[in-house]
Amino acid sequence: MFFVATSAMSADTTPARSSAPNWQSQTRQQIDARNFDQAINVLLQADEKQSADWHNLMGYSLRKKSPPNLIEAEKHYQSALAKEPKHRGALEYYGELLLLKNDLPGAETMLSRLDNACSFGCEEYRDLKKSILEFKSRK
Repeated sequence: MFFVATSAMSADTTPARSSAPNWQSQTRQQIDARNFDQAINVLLQADEKQSADWHNLMGYSLRKKSPPNLIEAEKHYQSALAKEPKHRGALEYYGELLLLKNDLPGAETMLSRLDNACSFGCEEYRDLKKSILEFKSRK
């Protein structure tokens, strides 16, 4: 079962339910409030590096904070995908990071992987496809 994002701030594909670990709930709250540095602090305290969701949330927070840390964010997306190759959130957000780096072919690879990971389409696929189309229209 996957979490269906109801907010543009949602950064993982974990089911949103009371049984989610406390660090995930606290991190999502900070992300929704756009407190990315605080989200990073919550994640560092949790230190759940065996979790693809942890790496995805860390990558997202590092990418969105001001100033962003794209190098470290990329490492976390790669770690999330090494642990869970079909992690929809990590595929989408890594694709968006690649667009920030002007790596259109890399973003399109993430879109293709998302297409394989999503049964009958998914929000992450639609969001990344939209980001790619916007990127192409600016070029």
